Amino acid sequence: MDSTTDIFNAVGRVRDPELDATLSELGMIRGVRRDSDGVVVEIALTTRGCPLRGKIEADATEAARRAGARDVRVEISILEDDERAELMRKARALAQSRAPETSVPRRAPVIMVASGKGGVGKSSVTANLAEALARRGLAVGVLDADIWGFSLTRLLGTKGEIEVRDGKMRPVQSPRAQGSLSLLSMGQLADERRALMWRGLIVQKAVAQFLQDADWSDVDTLLIDTPPGTGDIPMTLARLLPHLGTLLVTTPNSAAQDVAARTGDFVVKSNLRLLGVVENMSAYRCDCGALHAPFGHGGGERLAHELGTDLLGQIPLDAAISSANDDGRPVARDTHVAFDQLANALWPRAENLVPQGCSARLLDALDRAVGH
Repeated sequence: MDSTTDIFNAVGRVRDPELDATLSELGMIRGVRRDSDGVVVEIALTTRGCPLRGKIEADATEAARRAGARDVRVEISILEDDERAELMRKARALAQSRAPETSVPRRAPVIMVASGKGGVGKSSVTANLAEALARRGLAVGVLDADIWGFSLTRLLGTKGEIEVRDGKMRPVQSPRAQGSLSLLSMGQLADERRALMWRGLIVQKAVAQFLQDADWSDVDTLLIDTPPGTGDIPMTLARLLPHLGTLLVTTPNSAAQDVAARTGDFVVKSNLRLLGVVENMSAYRCDCGALHAPFGHGGGERLAHELGTDLLGQIPLDAAISSANDDGRPVARDTHVAFDQLANALWPRAENLVPQGCSARLLDALDRAVGH
């Protein structure tokens, strides 16, 4: 007679095709029992309307039969909220532990610049932050992961085409007075004025290629400009770079704060580290000395408090910033108080993303020795 333990183990090895982990690893198999009609396999799904329910049932039934069961019935239940949260924690941890290798050095902090909604100046913050960090003498890598809405080629004034050497894309490097910038963007491969009509899976693959098939080995840090929200691209980055940190960009008004809070929730649920919040388009002081706040007050501070992090900077609404971006020469390339303050507040936190201790130094030395 077939053993229920053998059947349980066999069904437990069935993989959830979406989460790419086994039912056993995810805790989705409740048990195996016998009744008068044969063998009953109990499986718990995340939602009642799971689109992959049929495939999971079929795979579980087949696995049970291969383990010796003849008459198999799969009973489906739904995970409770706390069980679902634990399942997603396990799935993220498994995905991160299996993250593929990239050429980004272990010593280089990776910073994802994110926002809840569009129009908050996230790409402007990325460009100017990159310039401010380069003025510290750092070799700054910049990945424009906003595949549909790429703009950093124009904002940074980067010229030149991507080269491929030894099977790797080489980001276009631009020297600065103290450091350097290396940019990889769809803007170097596509016409900025033409729509890029790619579906989600293709976009995910493009982002993965920009990381896995590019040579980032010379950077001291990598900034990644992402599209707004919590869709395919941030999720792909969380899988490929599980140790990255996130800088959340918002504006002073409450609507932007509420939407950005969802992105902050995504960061927490993805087991990523939230480095802090920056408020863009903040109040500015005119020549008469009066303080003007056309977008309101306090959104960044309220968001930081809600997420349990710090407000690292406030970038005033300033026509000079917009004009410099249009010219491809961000204001922070020379100096800008607000962006310098942001860089100074962010960099120590970013450095804490890097593994410390003897093992980390040995691994980094090994990377350098083998030319990664």
